[in-house]
Amino acid sequence: MLKRIAPSRALIALILFGVSFGYVEAAVVVYLRGVYEPLALELYPERRPGDLLPLITLEELETADAEYLWWLKIEVIREAATMVMLISVGLAVGWNFNTSFAGFVIVFGVWDIFYYVFLKVLIDWPASLLELDLLFLIPVPWVGPVLAPMLVAMSMVAAGTLLLWRESAGRPVRIGWRHSSLIVLGGVIIIASFCWDYRDVIAGGMPKPFQWPIFLAGETIGLVSFSLAVIRDD
Repeated sequence: MLKRIAPSRALIALILFGVSFGYVEAAVVVYLRGVYEPLALELYPERRPGDLLPLITLEELETADAEYLWWLKIEVIREAATMVMLISVGLAVGWNFNTSFAGFVIVFGVWDIFYYVFLKVLIDWPASLLELDLLFLIPVPWVGPVLAPMLVAMSMVAAGTLLLWRESAGRPVRIGWRHSSLIVLGGVIIIASFCWDYRDVIAGGMPKPFQWPIFLAGETIGLVSFSLAVIRDD
């Protein structure tokens, strides 16, 4: 039977993995931009270098070269593999459900934050925290200003660290089904805010202004529900 990892050691491992994996993710995106940006600027001359929108449509990719579509399929699978890797790290450092979940949200948050840090270092992007980013492609494109996923990432790191600390102190947070359901609901609402205009994005159009009220509603529901679960156990 594996020995339980000390919480401080687990936290250090999670941070180191998240930071280094953030660089790997940023490096992959730099390569992808080098591949797709020349085609995007050719198809959309009004698009500024560095912009991610409007997206090249599937039909345009296939017309330009079938290889572009093949690379896109590889990227979608890579995104799925990234999530599996992050979940696996949480499972590796955790010794029960709470600590495994805490490990996952911590490493996810650190990875996401440092992904943007390294993009700024490598290619000086984004120009501001309100710059639109293409966040995920599964199951549809997620689009939002950089500030939004950064807020989610910081919330995840804070919540995960608190969970891990409480477990190590012998004061575990017992999140009942009501609070769990509301936390999941908050997450679903946040995802909906990112995917709100996916049809326009897929069609090569620009999304409407970001749905900040929907995003903030989801973030508030998730944070308040988690906080109430923590307070209830104090």
